[in-house]
Amino acid sequence: MGQIRLAWFLFLCLLGHEGLAKGVLGLACNWGLQSTHPLPPNIVVRLLKDNGFNKVKLFEADTGALKALGRSGIQVMVGIPNDMLASLASAVGNAEAWVQQNVSYYISTHGTDIRSVAIGNEPFLHSYKDMFVRTTLPALENIQAALIKAGLGKQVKVTIPLNADVYQTDSGLPSGGNFRPELLYLMTKIIKFLQDNGGFITINIYPFLSLQADPSFPKEYAFFNNTASPLVDGSIVYTNVYDANFDTLISALEKNGFGRMPIVVGEVGWPTDGDPNGNIDNAKRFNQALISRIIQGQGSPKRRTPPDVYIFSLLDEDHKSTLPGNFERHWGIFKYDGSVKYPLDMGNGRALVPAKGVKYLAKQWCVMSPSASSSDPNKLAQSITYACENADCTSLGYGSSCGNLDAQSNASYAFNSYFQTMNQSKEACSFNNLATITNVDPSKPPCRFEIMIDTRKQKAARTPFKSSASKMEGIFAALVVVLGLVICGVH
Repeated sequence: MGQIRLAWFLFLCLLGHEGLAKGVLGLACNWGLQSTHPLPPNIVVRLLKDNGFNKVKLFEADTGALKALGRSGIQVMVGIPNDMLASLASAVGNAEAWVQQNVSYYISTHGTDIRSVAIGNEPFLHSYKDMFVRTTLPALENIQAALIKAGLGKQVKVTIPLNADVYQTDSGLPSGGNFRPELLYLMTKIIKFLQDNGGFITINIYPFLSLQADPSFPKEYAFFNNTASPLVDGSIVYTNVYDANFDTLISALEKNGFGRMPIVVGEVGWPTDGDPNGNIDNAKRFNQALISRIIQGQGSPKRRTPPDVYIFSLLDEDHKSTLPGNFERHWGIFKYDGSVKYPLDMGNGRALVPAKGVKYLAKQWCVMSPSASSSDPNKLAQSITYACENADCTSLGYGSSCGNLDAQSNASYAFNSYFQTMNQSKEACSFNNLATITNVDPSKPPCRFEIMIDTRKQKAARTPFKSSASKMEGIFAALVVVLGLVICGVH
């Protein structure tokens, strides 16, 4: 039990992470929009409805998503990005304009059932170094005032999605939970404001991240159906870290006089790629047990009433930052195109239903040419680096689905990722004459060489994400591939 207690304490310290039976209460999902080739919003809304999701959370007020959700019967939580908090905090007029443009308009014109506004996203993360500490509460207050002025104060509630690192336990037990000392005063003011205005707390809980960040964390304790030794806290026995984490928040609320405060789990899930623990088997195991709990109406030991739970995430997003890890782009229970990643029992024998009406680019791929020479390693390295800086190569990493490919196939995967991201433009498959277009699928299970969704008639895709992490990813991929080609004498 000592190992579990230590692991639980480390779980709280290490946090730093930036369909279903119809009508199931409390079941919801996150719809992320950071994709180079996103599914059309109307197809996503149909995917949500076909799989019984009755609640969805958006991280931003996206026009296409909010219009498509109109009169869908799906309740919406719409988010405000952190980089907007300062503006909203500076003047109530800015908040009024935001509410008018992003809430009132869609409710009145499109019939979008917006039920809540999420102020920021995990604004008090350790890694943000207090960047949003002074602006989050004023932004919350101004948005609430704007909702009241718009006549939506009772219909639309406010919340702040928080990472679980806002609380801790010095004893290593949930009963010892309290808010971080430096946040205690601010958190009590925020919670009091939410309580007075009918709002709720939103908390994000990620058992995967504790397992990913700490090699000594007992893997079984991250899952619901496990063989781990339980954590005993007085008369309560905790069999998994999710319940222990949630009840640490309950203890923190009780200590500060908010024991009955409503709570929503804003994000929880498991990725399928980009990390040794991020794979199909683990994701299926975790999410199946999570969904079963929701269907059965199961809460935590200290709060038996189940909260709304927003699964993270609906779809993979190849445009997300990989700074936290390559797994960031692979959280979806569906692939980027709405196809089913793995089977899930949604209750009453119902299974996930894939997206319908998806249109793809032509069945062609860009691969390393059989006649390409590796006599100039720098040329090949530069080409791979460029491809991976401008497209998604995260599946090539250690422990990933494409991590065991030979060096030439690795280069082909990088080239094809860029080729597809650039809508199969002929010019996008040159790479200094190292690549060629083929009609033969080069996929090698479990590694899939993707063909992108045809979005050319949609709004132009955003510029491919370029971060320091993606640049390092590209450089690393290039070095590995070139070394392999040189050693193996591939030419």
